[in-house]
Amino acid sequence: MSQTSQSPAPAWRDDLEHEYAALRARIEHLVPCLEWPLHLPWIEAINRLKRERGAVIMAHSYQSPEIFHGVADVTGDSLALAQAAADCEADLIVLCGVHFMAESAKILAPHKTVLIPDLDAGCSLASSITGADVHALRLEHPGVPVVSYVNTSAEVKAESHICCTSANAVQVVESLGMDKVIFLPDRFLGAHVATQTEVELILWDGRCEVHEKFTAGEARHARERYDAKLVAHPECPPEVLAEADFVGSTSAMGRWLAKERPARVALITECSMADNLRAQFPATEFIKPCNLCPHMQRITLQNIYACLRDLRHEIQVPEGIAERARRALMHMLAVGRAERV
Repeated sequence: MSQTSQSPAPAWRDDLEHEYAALRARIEHLVPCLEWPLHLPWIEAINRLKRERGAVIMAHSYQSPEIFHGVADVTGDSLALAQAAADCEADLIVLCGVHFMAESAKILAPHKTVLIPDLDAGCSLASSITGADVHALRLEHPGVPVVSYVNTSAEVKAESHICCTSANAVQVVESLGMDKVIFLPDRFLGAHVATQTEVELILWDGRCEVHEKFTAGEARHARERYDAKLVAHPECPPEVLAEADFVGSTSAMGRWLAKERPARVALITECSMADNLRAQFPATEFIKPCNLCPHMQRITLQNIYACLRDLRHEIQVPEGIAERARRALMHMLAVGRAERV
């Protein structure tokens, strides 16, 4: 049975157009006009149901505009969502993202109920390495600490000394005070970090299936054909990063756009990220290339509604794993706090 048949479509009401006029105006250039009447009843039904449940909906920046702008209470990158889960007052959280993100939220908010609309929303990076793989690396390189990208499973984080994001990876690597570090799982991010530190990095051959597809030729075409600035995520191949005007994390891209205000920009990252930033920077023309994450696309208004209605797909992390993974995440957060003092 399809998700739509499990969650009968809510009825259209004429007053919805007036009630959601401001939202429509904000995202009318992001959502095709033919799709808006299909999305709006679901948006209203979800917003009503989350109020009844006392729930908070959190959406990653790669979620489609009708989710990101229409129903999310909190938006941001994966770590920001996990921290928000720990800090918010709600006891019920719906995480609109992929599985490792929901796990991280549960790890940092162990006493809250964390739901994900689709349990099969995965990640090529997270699936590229297991806890057993990390354990074997530690045996092969005794005494060498493991830095684990947050785009990993709870069991991988549990085998790691510390976590990092694409924004703080260099800072985290150097905070350990070691000559050599195991850095996993993204080989391209690791290669980028290696250009910015004297620490020797032992890399794993994991890759993001969205970012690894970009080519230097696509990047050059965007610049030459459209006179666009190039902003690339560090999970892209090195030859793509070499073409970029700016390389940075999801959150850093937004800060760069706010500072530089380019007339045209090509965000070399996930398509929905560009869509959602386009709403924030209407004066900037966003040029492709971009690629859609198939896992993020598994999250829909229909399965968000069903998730809330039935309180289904609750994330559970075994306490032994959660406790060790929490230490790796908290170690990273402590590094950030120490840098700000």
